[in-house]
Amino acid sequence: MKRNSFLYAQILLLASFATAQRLPNIAVPENYKLSFAPAFTKDNFAAEETIQVRVLKPASQIVLNSAEIDFQDASITSGDATQKAKVMLDKERQTATLAVDQPLAAGTSVIHIKYTGILNNELRGFYLGKDGQGRKYAVTQFESTDARRAFPSFDEPVYKATFDITVIADKGHVAISNSKVESDTPGPGDGKHTVKFTATAKMSSYVVAVAVGDFEYIEGSADGIPIRVYSMPGKKQLGAFALEAAENVLRYFDRYLGIKYPFGKLDLIGLPDFSAGAMENTGCITFRESLLLLDEQRASVNLKKEVASVMAHEIAHQWFGDLVTMQWWDDVWLNEGFATWMENKSVEPWKPEWNLQLDDALETGRALNVDSLANTRPIHQAAETPAQILELFDGIAYDKTAAVLRMLEAYVGPETFRAGVNEYLKQHAFGSARADDFWSAVARVSKKPVDQVMPTFVKQPGAPMVSVKNHCSGNATTVTLGQQRYLYDRTMFKAGSDELWQVPVCLKTAPAQAGEKTMERCELLTKKEENFTLPGCVPWVLANAGAKGYYHSGYQPAAVQALVHDVETALTPAERIALLADTWASVRVGREPIGDYLGLAEGLRADRDRAVLEQVFKQLDYIGEYVVTENDRDAYQAWLRRLLMPLAQQLGWEPKPGESDEQKSLRAQLLQTLGYAARDPLVLAEASKLTEKTLKNPASVERDLASAALRLAARNGDPALYDEILAATKNSKTPEDYYLYFRTLARFSDPKLLERALEYAISPEVRSQDSLSLITRVMKNRAGERVAWDFVRLHWADVEKAGGPFASADIVEAAASFCDAGMRDEIKDFFTTHNNSAAERTLKQSLERVNYCMDLKTQQADQLASWLERHGSSAGK
Repeated sequence: MKRNSFLYAQILLLASFATAQRLPNIAVPENYKLSFAPAFTKDNFAAEETIQVRVLKPASQIVLNSAEIDFQDASITSGDATQKAKVMLDKERQTATLAVDQPLAAGTSVIHIKYTGILNNELRGFYLGKDGQGRKYAVTQFESTDARRAFPSFDEPVYKATFDITVIADKGHVAISNSKVESDTPGPGDGKHTVKFTATAKMSSYVVAVAVGDFEYIEGSADGIPIRVYSMPGKKQLGAFALEAAENVLRYFDRYLGIKYPFGKLDLIGLPDFSAGAMENTGCITFRESLLLLDEQRASVNLKKEVASVMAHEIAHQWFGDLVTMQWWDDVWLNEGFATWMENKSVEPWKPEWNLQLDDALETGRALNVDSLANTRPIHQAAETPAQILELFDGIAYDKTAAVLRMLEAYVGPETFRAGVNEYLKQHAFGSARADDFWSAVARVSKKPVDQVMPTFVKQPGAPMVSVKNHCSGNATTVTLGQQRYLYDRTMFKAGSDELWQVPVCLKTAPAQAGEKTMERCELLTKKEENFTLPGCVPWVLANAGAKGYYHSGYQPAAVQALVHDVETALTPAERIALLADTWASVRVGREPIGDYLGLAEGLRADRDRAVLEQVFKQLDYIGEYVVTENDRDAYQAWLRRLLMPLAQQLGWEPKPGESDEQKSLRAQLLQTLGYAARDPLVLAEASKLTEKTLKNPASVERDLASAALRLAARNGDPALYDEILAATKNSKTPEDYYLYFRTLARFSDPKLLERALEYAISPEVRSQDSLSLITRVMKNRAGERVAWDFVRLHWADVEKAGGPFASADIVEAAASFCDAGMRDEIKDFFTTHNNSAAERTLKQSLERVNYCMDLKTQQADQLASWLERHGSSAGK
C-alpha cells in the first residue's frame, strides 16, 4: 500500500476503536467461494460464502473475523454431516464464532454462510464512492484488517487461500476482481448480469479485490500479461502514461527477480474516492485517480515521477507482499520496505533522465530525520490490534527499510544481493515468511554476516552517527571511526547511549596529490570505536562513499573545511546530498555552527544537479522560516539573492526547447526559494505574471512552474485572486489541475481568506478524503497556523464529521510544523481530553519536533547573525 501522511493518518484511526486479537489456531482456510450482489440504491450488498478449511484438531467451533456483517444462515459440513451453526458475535474483537453441537473431525470441513453487509461511506471494507457526475461505484479496500467487513474470514496475512469470486452486478456496470473473467452471463432478472472469475492463486484476505461500476479502460501488455487501466467515464485517455509505466516496470521485474509475474493479468483502477495512495491487490491494483490519471502533454514532472513511483511500488508488491507475504504485521517492512526499495530501481531504466538514484539519497535523509527522534520505533515492531497494526505504516516501514536495503545491497554487491533476494522469493513463493528468512538467504548467498548486520538496524530504534577522525603519520592516514546513536535531543546525544550497530562503512579519501584519483575502501564497524589505516596522507576522509549508508557522518572542523573546498570536484552528486544532510545534522545538535552549512551551500554555488540543489533549497527555506530573527531577515534575504540569482539568470523563467525534466524541476524549486525565502521583488512579480497566465490559459505555463508561482502569488493574494483560484478548483478538467488549485487555497496570508478556506474544507463541496488535507495545509502555513489551530478547536465536531474518526491523527501530524511553546502546550492539552488513542507516537513525535525547532533557534540564531555579518556580501562571488 502506498501511503502519504494524510492518508496514513486516515487509515490509522479508522481502526482505533477495535481491540481484536489473533484468531485461535483451530482451522486454516484452503479455498473461499464468494458471491457478492451490491445494491447501490440500498447502500448494501447480499453475499454467499463457502470456505473449505482444514480443521487442525477436533473442535466444536471455528472462529472467523467479522465486522458489520449480518448473518442470515451458517452451517458447517464435515464428512457427510452438515450441522447448522450458532453464530456468536464479538463486536469489540471483530470475530464471529460458529459453534456446532457435534465436534468437527480433524481434516476437511466446509463452512457455508449467507449474509448481508454495508456498502459504507468510510473508504474501507466494501464501500460506495461517487465520481464528479454523481455516478456510484462500489470497491473494496481491505489492508490491513477490513476484509472482515466484506466477508467473514481468516483475516490474517498468514492464512493464504485460493478464491473463487462471483459478482452479480447491474446490467450496465463492469465488474473487476483479482483474476480473469471466466464467464459473464445475463441475470438473475432482466437488469442484472453475473460475472464469474477464475480461481486465484493462493493469497491473503487483505489483497482480495472487487470493483463494480461504470468503468472504461485502455489496454496494453508486457511479456504476454494483459494490462488495463480503468477509470470513470470520460477519463480513460488520461491513463496512457500510467499504462506505459506499468508495461516498462513489469518487464523490469520479470527480468530482475527471476520469477515472471505470476497472476495472469494486471488491472489498474483509478478511483475518485480512495483512502490510500494505492493498494496492491493481487492482479487488481486500486489507486487514487490523481496518482494514476494525468494529461501527459501538460502534467508536471513531479506528478509523472510520482505516478511512475507509485506504479512501481504497487507492482513490486505483487512479489513482495502478494507472492511472498509476511506471517504477521510486525514484519510489514518485508512488504513496504522492499516495494519502496524497488521503486526507483525499476523506473530508472525507463526514465534515466530523471536521475532517480539521487532521489534515493534524498529519501535516506528523510528516513534519518524521523529516526533522529527519541520517539521513533524499530523497523520490527510488535503489534496486535488493528490500531497498532496500522500505526506501522509509517516512514520507518517504508523509507528507513528501503535505505537499509540499499546499504545492504552496496555491502554485499548488487548482483549478490539480487541473487539472495531471488532465493528468498523462490523459497517462500505463494507462502509466508519472517524477517530472518530474508537475511538468512542473503547471508547464505553472500557469505557475509548479513544475519548479524541486519538485526542491529531492524530490531533497535534510531540510527548511528559515525564520527570520523583522520590523522596523518608518514605516508599513511589513520582513520578513527566511532559510533553513537544520533538524536536531535542535544542532551541525550551528548550523554551517549548503549546502542551498537554493525555498520557497513565505505570510506572515500581525498586525492593524496594533485591529479590523483580518490580512493575507496569499505569496512564493517562493529565496535564503539575502531582504527583503520589507509595509504597516503590526505586532508579528508568521507565516511559514506556512494551515499548508500544508513547513518549520519560527523567530521572534525578542519575536515569540514577541506571537504567544502573539494565538494564539487571530488564528490558525486549523491555524496554531496549526504554531506549536506550530515552537516545539517551536526548543526542541529551543536557539533557545528550554522555557518558551516551556509558555507557548504556557498561551496555548491556552481552545482546544477536538481537533487543536490533541492536539498540545499529545502534547508535554506527552513532556516528562513524558523531560525532567522526579524532583525536579521533583510541580511539573510540579501545573502540568498546574491547566492541564487546567478542560477536564475542562467536558467531563466521561460522553458527552453529540448531542455531536460531536471531543468524544469530545478526552475520551479528556484522560483519558490527566491520568492519565498529570499522575497526577491522581481521573482515575486514574475510569479504574479505566471499566475495570471495560468488562470487565463492553464496550458500556457509549464505545470511545475505554475505550482510554484501560484503558491507565491497567494501569499500576498487578495479576495479577487482567492475567488479566481476557488473557481478554477471547481472547474478543473484533470485531477492534477484540481489539486493544483485546491492546495493553493491554503497558501494565502490574509486570515479572512484562510478562514474561508477552512470553512470550505468542512463543507459538502469537498470530498472527505480531501477535507483534512486542506485544513492541515493551512496549519503548516506560518501565516495560518494560529488561524487554523483556533478553527480546529472551535469546530472540532465539524472537523471530526468531515474527516471521520481519524481527524486527530492528521491534526497531530500537522502540529509538528509549529515552533512555539504556547501552541505546543495547547496541542498537548487538547489531545489530553480528545481521543488520540491510535496516534500516541505521532503526538509525541510532533511535540518533540516543536521542542527541537525552538531549541535550534535558541542555539543558532546568534551564530547565524554573526555569520551573516561576516559573510553577507560574499555569496555569489
